[in-house]
This record gives sequence, C-alpha cells and structure tokens, in this order.
Amino acid sequence: MIICGIDEAGRGPLAGPLVVAGVILNNDIDNLNDSKKITPKKREELFEKIKKSSKYKIVIIENQEIDSFGLSACINKALKEIISSLKAHKYIFDGNSKFGVEKVEPIIKADSKIKEVMAASILAKVTRDKIMCDLEKKYPNFKFCKHKGYGTKEHIDEIKKYGLTSVHRKSFKPKSLQPTLF
Repeated sequence: MIICGIDEAGRGPLAGPLVVAGVILNNDIDNLNDSKKITPKKREELFEKIKKSSKYKIVIIENQEIDSFGLSACINKALKEIISSLKAHKYIFDGNSKFGVEKVEPIIKADSKIKEVMAASILAKVTRDKIMCDLEKKYPNFKFCKHKGYGTKEHIDEIKKYGLTSVHRKSFKPKSLQPTLF
C-alpha cells in the first residue's frame, strides 16, 4: 500500500508562509522523527535524503493568501494540490482535521508515528525555516531566523518598534498588540 504522509509548518506564526509537504517514500530512511524533535543540522541532512529517495510535493502559501482566504481554506487548497500531484492509496495528515478533503485521513501525532508523515514534517519545516532566514536578510530589524515569525515576546517587541512588514499576516491579531480598554 502506498502511503502519502502530509504535514505542515507555519500554521500559527504572525509572519511568513504556510508550508505543506506531502511525501511518498521509495526507500526506508533511518533516524526519521517529528521535525521538532530533531536538531537543525540533522533535519538538513534528512531533508536531502528524503528529497533523493521519495516522491514529494511542497506547497508554499504566502501570508497574503492566508489573509485573503483564511488558514483553513489555504490548508484545504494545499492538501488538494498534494493529492493531485502524488498518487497514493492513503493520504495521512498530521492533526485532527481533514479540512474538508475527503481523501485525507487525519491522525493526531502522526508526525511522531508514521515515517511518511515524519518525512513530510521535515520537508515542511526545513523549507519554511530557510524562507524565514531569507526574510531576515530582507527585514534585518526582525530576527525571523530565530523566532521564525511566531508570536514570541521578541517578535511582538519588534512589531511594536518597527511595525508590520509585507510578510506579516495582517489577519492574525495577537492580544498583546490590541489596544486595551483601560
């Protein structure tokens, strides 16, 4: 049975794209795991191995599209794009939702259990991390390579000091940036 594992990186950040990857492994790859449980150096090594020994599709959805259509619609679009690109018997997506895509089987913590999803997790995270580090060169006031656009205290402070950039998700409104009534 051919399994396509699917995972995403960048669902919750305040800046940068959403990256969704689908992977069908042609060979077993040692040391796969959830991308968050692997060192950056090991992720880079596995990223190259996965690309060489799999069929894969990486979908990048920019922040403007997330702002225009919403996160769920963007995930739905990415899942459909992966399914149309990679032919498999089963499409397993890390999480608890199909996002309206019938062929998708959501499994909570699949990125820790299923090797194809682990591989997808690594492709998505490494791709997104590279994009965020490149964005730091364009926006040197923001430590995108460090916080990856997530709503850390440092990132919130950068937004307060420098304002939003063209890569920020305008539809994501953290409470710490909202005016208070008092």
